Amino acid sequence: SKVCQITGRKAAVGNNVSPQREEQSANQPFQQKILWVEQQIWIRLTVSAAGLRTINKIGLNAAIKQAAEKGYLTSIKTVE
Repeated sequence: SKVCQITGRKAAVGNNVSPQREEQSANQPFQQKILWVEQQIWIRLTVSAAGLRTINKIGLNAAIKQAAEKGYLTSIKTVE
């Protein structure tokens, strides 16, 4: 499922539509971003628009630390 690794937000679920439920993600477009960390590595994160604003506001290292403390960041994929 689509979950932001920084804020923990999930895609919203819409009204019942037969025969399945419609998934909405208009306000939270999830993106795969490759970001450079101070430890001299590239990491890949799934982030929402709010997650990107959080990274811009407090910085990448602080956002990763905060997400790990809250349990949103379970695994970080490194890119070579």
